Parts: sequence; structure tokens; C-alpha cells
Amino acid sequence: MSSRLVVEIVFWLTVAALLYSYVGYPLLLVLMSRLCGRPVHRSDFTPSATVIITAYNEERDLAAKLENTLALDYDSNLLEVIVASDCSTDRTDEIAREFAARGVRLHRQPERLGKTAAQNGAVEQARGDVILFSDATTDYEPDVLRVLMSSFADPTVGCATGRVIYTDRAESSVGHGTRSYWGYEFLLKKHESNVCSLIGVCGCMYAVRKSAYVPLYHEACSDFLIATKMVEQGLRAVYEPAAVCREETNERADKELKTRVRIVTQTFSDLWRNRSMMNPLRSGFYAVELISHKVMRYLVPLFLIIILVTSAVLAPRSVSYAIALIAQICFYGAAVLAWMLERVGLPSRLLAVPQYFVLANLASLIALYKFISGERYVRWEPIRVSAGQTDHSKRL
Repeated sequence: MSSRLVVEIVFWLTVAALLYSYVGYPLLLVLMSRLCGRPVHRSDFTPSATVIITAYNEERDLAAKLENTLALDYDSNLLEVIVASDCSTDRTDEIAREFAARGVRLHRQPERLGKTAAQNGAVEQARGDVILFSDATTDYEPDVLRVLMSSFADPTVGCATGRVIYTDRAESSVGHGTRSYWGYEFLLKKHESNVCSLIGVCGCMYAVRKSAYVPLYHEACSDFLIATKMVEQGLRAVYEPAAVCREETNERADKELKTRVRIVTQTFSDLWRNRSMMNPLRSGFYAVELISHKVMRYLVPLFLIIILVTSAVLAPRSVSYAIALIAQICFYGAAVLAWMLERVGLPSRLLAVPQYFVLANLASLIALYKFISGERYVRWEPIRVSAGQTDHSKRL
């Protein structure tokens, strides 16, 4: 076998892996959903509920978030609200105490151990049969609780999440790319929920049966790992698109990159610590979901590098491979151009998709390095801007 043939085989196998990650797996989900879907048996169900708002230095947004939560269309006698403060150093705790007369309780961590630890501590104090986890910057539609609770009428459901509508007042290229990315992700969630179980939930809005909640280790990416903990108990995590909340996107690529690096690094660690769940003999189709949606997706930057290198090797003696190489160079060039335009205040929606695609895969590559080198994330830091600016960034 010639060396050129070997390179060609590597090229096409890697292209196949890339296509499976983005096209083949969604098609498999659609097929499985039609052949053996498991619909959620929803009905009116109003258990006692606790909303836990995890916060670190959220003085800017907490009061509005508490007003939004207290206005939810749910029997106030069945609703409890807890602010879980991870040793905030601003007015977060003071603001929470100002709402005490309206039933809001403050749980302050004795030591700053991160978001997941704060959630664990608040759950210990919660009285609700179902726990709804929220960020301090997320705006809920009034019917969110009623819609989510209907899923828990099905005894096979241990966790439910809803749909996040991402807004971008600045109409930035990163914001546009984020919305496109999540549109694709919610399509996958719809079918994963129907086939088997979600492999992850929206961290800003997910509900869990308290009886099924398992305290997670402090460095866990809780909104990813919680789904696995449900499946381990014979339950499932489901998607309820009618439960809607709103979040503002990052407007700058550097902040979005940092956010995604943190999330993917944590997820790599969670996958490794729970690698037995990627055995189909143990967890069935859930293992296929984990491998396809997470492992394969996070290996895409390696696929892209291999495709670029092999096409460069093959291009001098083949017009087809030369065209493939030029197409890749143009695509990556478009992403770089979008980054440059953003830095001078000229975001381009036309270039938003290549920019976000490259950003997401660069984040996966950096995260893979951090995971292999042993770096872990536990504490979280809100990225904030001064008052009057529009960027409303995610947490780190």
C-alpha cells in the first residue's frame, strides 16, 4: 500500500467522522425517534417546588431575578425560593435578605467552593419535592414552573429542562453565532429526549426531583452530569420546549471562548470519571448519545487538523484535494476576518457561523489540553462590565 493511499484513507475516514458528528448523528436520532420514541406522559401536576438561584457577586441582577421568580404563575403556598450565595463579596447577600419578608431564604456557603457545592448545600435545606435551578441573570416566562412540573407526572422523569431564547441587543457576530449553535443543540435535545434521555440540560433552567438528586462533586459541570445521574437511577432527563426563559449572549469572542473552555474542560473530566456510562452494555442507547454528542463533537478540532494536513499533502497532485484545501483556508480566513472586524467594532453577521464554529472547536482543543494536563475548574467568576455597557456575559 502506497503512502499516498494511506493518506487518502486517513483523509476520508476523518471526513466520515466529521460528517457523522454533525449530520449522521442527528439523522440517527430522527430515525430512532420515529421508530422507538418514548413520549413523556404529561398531565396537571403541582408538587411543592423550590427555586434555587445560585449566585456569586450578582448585586446587579439579583433583585430583578427575585421579582421575576416571585411573579411565577404557581401557587405561592407551594413555592420556596432560596438564594445560594457562594461567599459573595458584594451586596448579593444583603439584597437576598431584603426579600426575606416575601419568603426568600438566603443560604450562604461557609467556604467558597464553587457553583456545584453551593447548589448541593441549598438542596439540603430545600423543602420542595422538585428543585428548579436557576442563574441570577435568567428571565423566566410566568408559566415555566407549571410547564416543567407537568413532565414530573411521568414517574420515569427525574429531570426536566426547557428552552432558552438567547438575545443579543448589540447584534454582535458572536451573539448571532451563539443563537445558531443553540438552535442546532435544541434540535438534538428534542430527539434525544424522545429516544432515551438528554445527556445534558440548560444550566440556567432545569428541575430535578429532590428524591433523585445526588450531591455532585464540587468541580462537576452540574448541568451536564445531572442527566447521567438520572439515567444511573433508571430515570431520564427530558426536554420541555414550552418552558421558556431568556438569556443574553456574550458579545465578545474572547469571553465566549473562555466560557466554552471552562464548560468543555469540566465535561471532559465528568466524562472520564463516569466513563462506564459510555458502555452500551450498561447504559444502552444513552452510551451512543454520550459518545456521539460529546466525545465525537469534542474531537472535531482534531478531525479538522487531520483533514487540513492530509488535504495539503494530497493537493499538489490532485485538483479535488487542492479545491478542498482552498475551501478550508477560505473558511478559516473568514473566521479570522470576523474576529478582526469585531475588534474594530464592525461585527459581521455574514461571517458569524464560521467564526463561532472555529471558536467552539478552538475551545474544545484548548479544553482537551487543559484536561490532559490536569487543570480543573471549581470556582466561578462572573465576567462583568461597567454600568451602561451592553455586554451581559456568562459566568466563568
